[in-house]
Amino acid sequence: MSSVKGENISIRLRRFAAHVVRLCQTFPKGPAAKHILGQLVRAATGGGANYEEARGAESRADFIHKVGVANKEMREALYWLRLVQDAELIVRGDVDALVREADELVAILTASIKTAKQRDATSCAEARSWRTRDGGVRGSWGSPRTWSPRSA
Repeated sequence: MSSVKGENISIRLRRFAAHVVRLCQTFPKGPAAKHILGQLVRAATGGGANYEEARGAESRADFIHKVGVANKEMREALYWLRLVQDAELIVRGDVDALVREADELVAILTASIKTAKQRDATSCAEARSWRTRDGGVRGSWGSPRTWSPRSA
């Protein structure tokens, strides 16, 4: 198990994209298949790329936004994979496995967004609870602290 936060998800997203790329190399020739292939590869690789961006986010809000973009890309990849199944572009069990993996990754990313939003709301509420109505900070004994450079 990796010790870097988010590394396991990152690896799964990258492996998913690599499997999609390999799968797309088996697509038949033709304008419809070419269109689906391009959209599928873009969405499947975009999920992992956007997740990597999220891992380097500058704030929790930035993280939430970027994981949201990664989630949208994965949902789109899931759409294109299901279309591949419905159109019977290729007859392989690999598509079924990729649909399951994409579905799991969407669930993981959705949960990650939900958790980050809950933590953001909690940290904001905690920060507000320490402020008095006039913007001062309460001391541990419940009364507002009065500090000035002269009293230090």
